[in-house]
Amino acid sequence: MHKNKKIIFFSHALIWFVLFSLPYILSYGQEQEINRIIAHFWIPLFFYAIIFYLNYFVLIDRYFFTKKTLEFIIINVVIIAFFLLAKEQIENNFFQDLTRKPQDSERSGPPLKMIIYVQMLSYMAPLLFAIAIKTTKRWAKTEAERKEATNVKLQSELQHLRYQLQPHFFFNSLNNIYSLVDISPEKAKTTIHSLSKLMRYLLYETKTELVPLSKEIDFMEKYIDLMKLRLSEKTKIEAIFPLGETNIKIAPLLFISLIENAFKHGVSANSESLISLEMTCQEKTVIFNIENYNFPKENDDKSGSGIGLENLEKRLQLLYPNKHTFQKQLKEGIYSIHLKIET
Repeated sequence: MHKNKKIIFFSHALIWFVLFSLPYILSYGQEQEINRIIAHFWIPLFFYAIIFYLNYFVLIDRYFFTKKTLEFIIINVVIIAFFLLAKEQIENNFFQDLTRKPQDSERSGPPLKMIIYVQMLSYMAPLLFAIAIKTTKRWAKTEAERKEATNVKLQSELQHLRYQLQPHFFFNSLNNIYSLVDISPEKAKTTIHSLSKLMRYLLYETKTELVPLSKEIDFMEKYIDLMKLRLSEKTKIEAIFPLGETNIKIAPLLFISLIENAFKHGVSANSESLISLEMTCQEKTVIFNIENYNFPKENDDKSGSGIGLENLEKRLQLLYPNKHTFQKQLKEGIYSIHLKIET
């Protein structure tokens, strides 16, 4: 901020230095033109600078932006009229040779009213520049504040969705462990240990906006291994992930809801089933496809609250607007999801 103020100060100083130097440079420093330069260029420029900065720092904020337009106009008319009279008095008292009145026979040129009108317009130029610059700065500040407010709202909503997702994930995992306690206590112990590793990732490594895709893949693979502990041989899992580092970063926990959903609705204790998922990467694009048999849950089944996919769709809309494709389909007992994200 301090550096920006210095840049602004020096840029203003440079502009006025150039404006004050230009008439002298164009006159090639001729001695006989100095008085004319002072009277007709430097004195008006000095008045222009006063009008510009008086409006820029005081009047525009106090009157123009507070809708006191009439007072703003009157004050500037008085200031301009004062400088016109002051310029006339300075020329009459100190530059008589330039303001010598010609005889009636020699009098020529534009009428007095036209001269005053042109001078009024010239004194209005710095006023209009001050209004234009100040209005532009105010608009830019307002736009920046609006974007900041939108960003804060976005981050708050994303944080809410993330906090909503973690208990949901934990709740579903506890349900799976609960089902193993009576069947296989040893597996239940192993599952709790695996769950602790997954929760560590959820709590400590997903706080950033983006994570390496490789970490997300590792998280998903561990979750799938965790789910396999409670499955019978009737359920087959086919999972294909990119090998090695992909150099892609992505918002955390976007795919886990899809895998949770597949295990929730794609597994049956009595029938054979298949969960097939594949992730591919094309430059900066991630494509995730998952298919599972569809076994509708009973009405009294409370495993999960059904917020996973709804949560995911909201996050995708916030994080990747117009940069993602999310398609769901149920056909011939097979539920499939296609997710494409441009990072």
